[in-house]
Amino acid sequence: MSDVKWIKLSMKMFEDEKIKLIEHMPEADTMLVIWIKLLSQAGKSNDHGYIYLSENIPYTDEMLSTIFNRPLNVVRMALGVFRQFGMIEIDEDNFISICNWEKHQNVVGLDKIREQTRQRVAKYRESKKLGLPVTLPVTDGNETDIELEEELDIDIDKERDKENVTNVPSSIYQEIIEYLNKKANTNYRATSKSTQTLIKARLKEKFTLEDFRTVIDRKSSQWINDTKMNVYLRPKTLFGTNFESYLNEKGGTSNAQYGRSNGGTTEASGTILDGRTGWIRPTEPHMPEV
Repeated sequence: MSDVKWIKLSMKMFEDEKIKLIEHMPEADTMLVIWIKLLSQAGKSNDHGYIYLSENIPYTDEMLSTIFNRPLNVVRMALGVFRQFGMIEIDEDNFISICNWEKHQNVVGLDKIREQTRQRVAKYRESKKLGLPVTLPVTDGNETDIELEEELDIDIDKERDKENVTNVPSSIYQEIIEYLNKKANTNYRATSKSTQTLIKARLKEKFTLEDFRTVIDRKSSQWINDTKMNVYLRPKTLFGTNFESYLNEKGGTSNAQYGRSNGGTTEASGTILDGRTGWIRPTEPHMPEV
């Protein structure tokens, strides 16, 4: 009900110098169609101008060629031109985003729709409490009160999820990634779409900033001096589906889990002794994601 079904385009779009330059290039009409389709795709994603198949899967040139029903070579040429002109950005994980998305999306209209949804829910619930007739419109004219309330509940819950999870302040990403770079001597960027997606997913699961620090501290102490394992000191591994397992590991020092055994046994959670090499290594549930 509260989904946005449209995007905003300026009537002066074709007066833009970049568009005028594109109009004088080969395959100009096709490239302009691709541009409009990119804007539409960003509207469907409704994620601050990002375009992707899912939050973990960016579109490839081949995918866009199929979805847009346009030749692959023209799609690639168009993306190159758009990127050169500063119309799109493509990050290190190949996620495409529209620059200055607010020019193409009616953000004020989106906020208005959200506010109308809140007011509709509040009005309906207040009427129910007072035992007054419900005057809100119902779809198809056949919905029961319960069905309507459930539908409105879904709307308001979606809005809460968007506000509480989707709109994660950039400072949160920055703080987590700066901490990782400091502890693991890495140089990851907090602006990476895939990294933000992983952090957002863990925050949605109610993990805290302190949990991120704990996992970073624990795995850094275990892996930093291990040439085979230190490559996994990265967001993809640390903040992925094993995050909770890493957080709940007992022990956590590199000597305990990755040092040479002296013939004794270990009580560290999630570790086994490799009888062939004498090294202590994690059991399967704690192995890094590759």
